[in-house]
Order: sequence, then structure tokens, then C-alpha cells
Amino acid sequence: MQDMHETILVTGAGGSIGSALTEALARTPSRFLILLDHSEQNLHDVHMRLLAAGRADHAAVLGDVLDRPLVAEIFERYRPATIYHAAAFKHVPLMESNPIAVIRNNALGTWELAKAAVAGAAERLLVISTDKAVNPRSIMGASKRLAELVVLRMSGSRTKINAVRLGNVLGSQGSVLPLFQSQIAHGGPVTVTHSEARRFFMTLQEAVDSILAAAALDDAGAIFLPEMNEPLKVLDLARLMIHEEGLYTPRDVEILFTGLRPGDKLAEQLLSEKEVTEPTSDARLRRVIGPPVDPAALDASLARIAESVRERQLASLVGELGELIPEYTPSETLLRLMAPALA
Repeated sequence: MQDMHETILVTGAGGSIGSALTEALARTPSRFLILLDHSEQNLHDVHMRLLAAGRADHAAVLGDVLDRPLVAEIFERYRPATIYHAAAFKHVPLMESNPIAVIRNNALGTWELAKAAVAGAAERLLVISTDKAVNPRSIMGASKRLAELVVLRMSGSRTKINAVRLGNVLGSQGSVLPLFQSQIAHGGPVTVTHSEARRFFMTLQEAVDSILAAAALDDAGAIFLPEMNEPLKVLDLARLMIHEEGLYTPRDVEILFTGLRPGDKLAEQLLSEKEVTEPTSDARLRRVIGPPVDPAALDASLARIAESVRERQLASLVGELGELIPEYTPSETLLRLMAPALA
């Protein structure tokens, strides 16, 4: 169990999941919270909410996990015992057009933070992952799968590093919920990518509960999967939200099918064909068991990926991802971006 007097670092503390997690952690007054975010406005907002709640004993730090001197300073000054890594780029279609940025932020950022946590003798690091990491079709999903591999590689007996794999979090940045709400408020049309598109949905509170539960487990180098409801058709969610406003389709609000976006899958998955699950001591979570990671091979691949990112060599980056994550299938958008380099 967690020490109730520990210092806690939350990365991406101003984001939707990060801020909800921060506010939940702040309910225990004896915890000192370090809020790290690269968005000034998001950091300001969560900082002000904590002040309004009477929580002046926290540090709001503007920056990101790829700033090595800053992260080293945080560990030297505050000695966080627990780190929740919620910082991530999440918008799938946007990331298909910015593949180097998402690998740098999501994958290499996790690698740098894990190394800092080990060097700083932190007790635990929990990385927030996504079902899009399973058999990824998007570069965002591939970046999160790579982050999961970092978790499996970097964890040890002194610093326990784990991940929790979440579904679509309703109301979070990148969720369809705020988009549908805005479209309904403006009289439509409500845009759905495909009539058969399905997603695993969970509420923000369910996500926070899963994250806190995962952090409380004593495992090291594990990926946890919360118990989730059956996947829901995105079309059914749209219809439900329209009906809750006392409106009907197509009389009041039209539903427009726009086609799958770059990087989208028709249906997300919770496990790959090479993974199974087993129970944990918490009935809300299952442990994902998959192929072992070769530490030396992963380290070498990460070094090559970092070099490709620095040199902005997309073709070599995607080639390296294909070696590490053979189930990853690049989208047509990404292949078109690679075409000039391959010509």
C-alpha cells in the first residue's frame, strides 16, 4: 500500500485525466503534489482549483518529461516516491500527421521518465496506457505500445514500474463526448465515423479509480487491465445523447457518417493474440501476460528510435517500430508521409 505521507509527481497534471487524478490525490492532505504540465493554461487551471480547495501545499511546474535538467531538478528537490505518468498526445488523426512528435512525447518521454525514476530511487511509477496500444493501427497506438515495452523493461525491485491500459475515457481530451455535445447543441449534424465502429468506454471516475487501484498493487513490470463493459457502438452513444436532449433522429438532428479517420480501427481490442490475463489481488484489475522483453535488444532499438527522431528520419523510425511491434500496421496517411523519403 502507498505511504500516505509520500510526495507524488503527476505528469500531464493539467489534462483531463491528469487533473481528475490530481484532485483525487489532493483529498489526502498529507500528500505533497508536484504538478508537471507543458500547457501553461492547463497547469494554471488545475493549480487554481487546488488553491480554491485550500491545497496550497503543492508545486506547479511548467515543462515536460523530455527536459532532462528540469526532471533531474524535480527529483533532486522533491524526491517524489510515486509518479503518475498521464502526459501524452492522444488525438489519433492529428498524430498520424505528426508521427515524430508523438513517438518523441509518448514513447521517448516515458523512457526518459522511467530512467529518471530509477536514478531518483522512486518507489513506483505508473504509466497510463490505452487499448489503442493493442494491435495498433495508429502511430499514437504504436507510441503507447512502445511505452508499455519500456515499462516491462525498466521496472525493478527498487523502483516498481507498471502500466494500466484504459479504454476511451468519456469526457477526456480526444473523447467523442464533448464533440457530440457541441454538435447536438448546434443542431447537428452529429458526425460518426462508421455505423459499426465500437469502443470500450469508461467514465472519468472509473479511469481514476483504476489508476489509483493499479498504483496500490505491489507488482513490478506489469500491465494492468481494468474490468470494462462490453464495447459500445459509437452510433448508439450518439443516438443516446441525442435522445437525452429530448430530440430525435433524423427529424431533429441528423447523423452523418464520415468514414474512418487516419489511424482509426473499426473496433478496439483489450488484448493481442499473444496476451492472456490473470487475476490480481484487486478484483477490479487483471494482469496482462505477454511475450517477454529482451532488455538489450529493446535498449538498442530505443537508441535507434531516438536517433531517428532527432534526425527526423520517418522511414527508419517506422521501420524500427515494425521490428519492435510486428503487429503494428501503419495507416495510408503515414505511408504517404513516408513516400518522399522512400522515393
